[in-house]
Amino acid sequence: MNRKIYNKLIRDRIPEIIKKNNAVPKTSELTDDQFKIALKEKLVEEAKELLEAKTDEEILNELSDVLQLLESIALNNNTTIVEVGKQKEKKKIERGGFEKKLFLEYVDEP
Repeated sequence: MNRKIYNKLIRDRIPEIIKKNNAVPKTSELTDDQFKIALKEKLVEEAKELLEAKTDEEILNELSDVLQLLESIALNNNTTIVEVGKQKEKKKIERGGFEKKLFLEYVDEP
């Protein structure tokens, strides 16, 4: 028997998929506090995968994972993705978006 350790949040149907491949998953249910932390950790994992994505299809796949996680994080922190969108627009008005492709190299301070 070969055991591979993951210790990470997974999508709900992953155990079912693992079993279809004749493997045996060991899962546990997280507490609400553990789940909130695990969602953020998973977001970082998916963001790193997005950074490594090369093709349009890979980028789309990773963006969908990131969006799913953003929705779950919002829901589990007493807000909605609609509210997140409103906050995004407010910040865009106040601080701008990313359309100009600006890259800050340095700031000389007095």
